[in-house]
Amino acid sequence: MKPFSFSKPGSLAKLMQARKDAAQFLAGGTNLVDLMKKNIAAPGALIDISTALSDKVELTGGKLRIGAMVRNSAIATNAQVISKAPLVAKAVLAGASPQIRNMASTGGNLLQRTRCPYFYDVSTPCNKRQPGTGCSALHGENRMSAIVGYNDQCVAVHPSDLCVALAALDATVNVTNAQQKQIVIPFKDFHKLPDNSPDRDNQLPANAIITSIDIPDNPFAQHHAYVKIRDRDSYAFALISVAAALHIQGGRIADVRLASGGVAHKPGAGTKQSSS
Repeated sequence: MKPFSFSKPGSLAKLMQARKDAAQFLAGGTNLVDLMKKNIAAPGALIDISTALSDKVELTGGKLRIGAMVRNSAIATNAQVISKAPLVAKAVLAGASPQIRNMASTGGNLLQRTRCPYFYDVSTPCNKRQPGTGCSALHGENRMSAIVGYNDQCVAVHPSDLCVALAALDATVNVTNAQQKQIVIPFKDFHKLPDNSPDRDNQLPANAIITSIDIPDNPFAQHHAYVKIRDRDSYAFALISVAAALHIQGGRIADVRLASGGVAHKPGAGTKQSSS
């Protein structure tokens, strides 16, 4: 493993001052540490953000705000999440293992790499790992590959369960950019399809950081489901997953949301919204 420096700023301002092009932010490390072990990621510096960003869930301006450092396990058991957005809690419980959920952060979940087995195999070509080398999965083993939202550059799928639920509920991503300005990115626009830059998974600006996620007030707390089909009952990526939410008034469906996972390069690709 390449040597690196390590720092742990105590505030967002100090964190942003410490950020350099050769550095990467470290939250739970559930994806980044794997990438470093396999020599796919080799940052010159790691900046521990665990004490600089919020680990709170709170109601603000009619929205449910989940801090970037809220652990996945805390999302699944938080009373406000269960009351206001239980679909999110169900999606989180369908992902990873209890040990990983205890470490994984909200912001890190959004930023985990879209990947397939060839991405981890450094002996094979991979446009996501090394742009321009080719896509081994395109004509190789691709049972877990995308069936929509892909091209000949990359057929990998985004593995997050949490992100599928956030896509269904019109979440927004709160970001602090390199100039320490606050910007808001609609969740549906945060992740990207491979296009001609499959090495980029999302639209997060350079040297920016996710500070929180907002879920707007919604009428879907009573009627919702997260269904995930996978090879194992636990700790496995989805062959396909669906987040579904209904708003029923007077025995009629007034609004419906559907978002899919495990089928595309970005979570929630093909998200459907309808109201009557």
